[in-house]
Amino acid sequence: MVQRIYIDTSVVGGYFDEEFKEATIKLFQRLEAQEVKFVVSDLLDLELIEAPIHVRELLLKYPAHYFERIELTEEAIKLANLYVENNVVGITSIEDCRHIALASINKVDVLASWNFKHIVNLDRIKGYNSVNLKIGYSMLEIRSPKDLVRYENE
Repeated sequence: MVQRIYIDTSVVGGYFDEEFKEATIKLFQRLEAQEVKFVVSDLLDLELIEAPIHVRELLLKYPAHYFERIELTEEAIKLANLYVENNVVGITSIEDCRHIALASINKVDVLASWNFKHIVNLDRIKGYNSVNLKIGYSMLEIRSPKDLVRYENE
């Protein structure tokens, strides 16, 4: 079964960032090999509008069937607000919370992000999952792309 990986904007930008490039490209190679399917949201599309053109156009290089497209819903907005109300993060991180909520509601296998401050952070992950469990959603696996690449025996 193909793993469904929700990607946020930091993963797309990471493809061109010296610090994150190697692992991000390897994750995209898994996409090309169709080992994984990227779950992308209209929220990602909106955030990419502000990005440089080469970042905005990266996902356009791949066939549409490599992606599962989802939309921000009222349910996701409410769940994101609950993360803030439960002090997982502050209101300034509401967009990050919406990514978490979309991934949770759509039951992805894992959310990938390079955002270590508000997303890929053990205390935050525990907080998001505490809220999820409290109101009936599943726990969400959250990892950096580095954790999602396959390394051959060296």
